[in-house]
Amino acid sequence: MTTTLVPADAIEIDDCWNRIGVAGNQTCEKLAQHIHCRNCEVYASAAQRNLQRAVGAGYKAEWAAHFRQPAIDTQALDASCLVFRIGREWLSLPTKLFVAVAPEAKPHRLPHRTDRGLTGIVNVGGTLYPCMSLAALLGIDDSEGEAANHRHTFARLLLIRWEDQAYALPVADLHGIERYATAAVQAPAATINKGLSRFLSGVISIADMHVGVLDAALIGYQLARTLR
Repeated sequence: MTTTLVPADAIEIDDCWNRIGVAGNQTCEKLAQHIHCRNCEVYASAAQRNLQRAVGAGYKAEWAAHFRQPAIDTQALDASCLVFRIGREWLSLPTKLFVAVAPEAKPHRLPHRTDRGLTGIVNVGGTLYPCMSLAALLGIDDSEGEAANHRHTFARLLLIRWEDQAYALPVADLHGIERYATAAVQAPAATINKGLSRFLSGVISIADMHVGVLDAALIGYQLARTLR
């Protein structure tokens, strides 16, 4: 089926709905049958004729000028991460590491294991995961901190997989997935504690938060080393 465009000046539309229809004095004899003008074949025919109008030169020029404008933000959002909080610190890891997010659960201690960072094992959906404390590994006091303004706190277990091993990471709060431009990542502030700063590849700004971008390779290596 082909549609023939009609020059705009060749189309004359009688907008009877504005004179005698629902938007007018409502004296049209067809209203008793159709109730509303949008149900009338005259209204439908006028709409079809309106859609068959040719596009004017001015309209084309206006949109061509619009799409010729350079993009305001030239930084591509080429990375994504999951943002969470431990203590006072908002941190992130690449989304590709995550398997699932689970409700908070108390770990069961393992006998004869006192490794710093390994708090025990947790059962999530019938599967056992080693529960690892990022607070201990990164030197963060997890007894401090509060949620962002006007937000509820969502303590969760983040289930991640590094190489062939899965881990459960307890976090105090979960912000969610964010996309960011790697070109916009800034260097960590000098005031960040040294235990944490060596695991950061940079800092990104999300709303009113400064979020530390954790180095996934270093975190994965440290988790695997702790579990040995």
